[in-house]
Formats: sequence, structure tokens, C-alpha cells
Amino acid sequence: MNDLISVIISVYNRPDALGAVLRGLSRQTDGNFEVIASDDGSPPSTAAVVQSWKNRIGVPLAHVWHEHRGFRAPEISNRAILKSRGAYCVFLDGDCIPRPGFIAAHRRLAEPGWFVFGNRILMNEVLTTACLQDGIEPETWTFPDFMRRRADINRLTPLISLPLGVLRKLSSQNWESVRTCNLAAWRSDLDKVNGQEGLYVGWGPHDSDLAVRLIRSGCRRKDGRFATGVLHLAHPDADRARMKENKLLFEQTLASNRVRAVRGLAEASAEAVAKSR
Repeated sequence: MNDLISVIISVYNRPDALGAVLRGLSRQTDGNFEVIASDDGSPPSTAAVVQSWKNRIGVPLAHVWHEHRGFRAPEISNRAILKSRGAYCVFLDGDCIPRPGFIAAHRRLAEPGWFVFGNRILMNEVLTTACLQDGIEPETWTFPDFMRRRADINRLTPLISLPLGVLRKLSSQNWESVRTCNLAAWRSDLDKVNGQEGLYVGWGPHDSDLAVRLIRSGCRRKDGRFATGVLHLAHPDADRARMKENKLLFEQTLASNRVRAVRGLAEASAEAVAKSR
């Protein structure tokens, strides 16, 4: 696959973490990609970080923003997808630092009819602080470097690169562990399911909702472990105040045979057109 890849970073009010993520993307061995910061209503400090990286990241970098009215990451993600130019989209959280082979690994795994779910290493508060305040750059570390900081991470296995082959397809219809912090899908497949479900407001299973609808559309899950692992900075627990409502929304998706999001790409596009008039 030689197409342009669009990396869509979900961000909200954590400019130091975004800077570390953009730094990781600036070190990629594969440079055929663009980056879009999908901003869920951060103050101007986040836009300033994006601007500061535009002339040094080495690839096109854009910023898509909407007003903050609670957690609405799926909705702003749809607007970022609409702005993207790539045939393949890689979704990344704004606190997940990619190592230099991240884009190359996703390109190797890209296959028509499949989406790829990768995994992550969780960093503790000590290593996160060292990364964000003391200039530590763990995306450049070797395996022995991580071994020396073993107490500061939850596991080592995502650092290991293995081919796996057909083993990556053993859970082809399993949506249960899919998260958009490290997920890749063809733009054509995202169009087919109308993107992410913008009805979700607040923390909840919007990732699972997307995975269920992708699988219903005929797309299959491919395992990105031992290839695409990212370094996840520590953060406070998300506000789960709307978890009950969002679980109910997801249960309605499961109980239906619906493939397309109710409030997805088409609706975001129509709203953008209406605002431009």
C-alpha cells in the first residue's frame, strides 16, 4: 500500500502531551502521511503547539477545532476525517507517543477489507513526568532502555516486533477490545459506516460502536500487536458521569442491525455546508 495515510490525533487541553506525540511523528521512517489534530475544544495553547510544529514535523499538519461542550471526541473526529486527504486513516490519542516505525508498521498491515487495532504500553506518573517535564524521549529508546525502566511501564511485549502472518486474523469479528487510541481503517470503509457516532457525549464505548458497525459492514479486524505498539502517557481517569446513557446508546446499536452512524460524516458535512452559507 503506497497511498497517503492520514493520522488523526484526538486531543483535548493537554498541549505538552500533544507536543510529545508530534515529536514522535516527526521521527517516522515512513514519511508519506499527513497529521490532523482533532481538537475537542481546547484553549489556544493547543493550537499554539500545532502551529509550532508545522514547519518542523516534515509532513502536512492541520488543526480541526470545535467548541468544548463536554466530551465530543467522536463528533470532532468526523470533522477531521472530512478534512483528511488520505486513503487510509490511523487514529491516535493525543497522549500516545508513536515510535519511529509506527506509520511503516500500519502501512505493512493495511489490507483491503480489514481494519487494524494496535496496542499500547502504559507509562506511570513518574515516567510521564520525566517525559513531559525533563526532556526524556522514550520513543527513541531501545529494548534494554525500557528494561532499565521496567518499574515505570505495565508491560514490554508491545515493544517486540513479530510477523505473525495469518495469526493476526484469528479474532476477525471481535469488537470487544477495540479502542480508537491506536486504530487504522480505510477511508472508504469509514464512509460506508458514516464514520464515528457523534451521539456519544461524555466518556463511553464509542470505540466499540465503530468496531461493531465496521464488522457489520463486511470489514474484519486485524491484530496490530507486536507491530504498532504506542507509548501511553499517564492521565487522570475520565469523567464517567454519562456512562449509563452511553452504555444504553451502545446497547441500542448492538440490538439493531444498523451499519451507519446516526450522527456521522454525512451530518457533519451537511452542518459544515450550512455554516458556510
